[in-house]
Amino acid sequence: MADLPAISGPALIALLRKDGWTAGRVNSHVQMLTKMVDGRVRTTCVSLKRKDLPAGTLAAILGPKQSCIGREGLAALIKKHGA
Repeated sequence: MADLPAISGPALIALLRKDGWTAGRVNSHVQMLTKMVDGRVRTTCVSLKRKDLPAGTLAAILGPKQSCIGREGLAALIKKHGA
């Protein structure tokens, strides 16, 4: 399994928006929301800091409890939309 790429919070937010996610509450983090096929809403929070997200934080955001995108999904989004 490949390592996670280095990506900043604003870059990840831009990728999620291009993938159909919408921004909710904004403070020091942006709450990103998407509606799933079964009607449930999936929510994750992404930092607005300009530096790269720590690997553990990025892994948690991509994991099954938050965005459920996964490493491969992030790689596909970067390939599709650029970073």
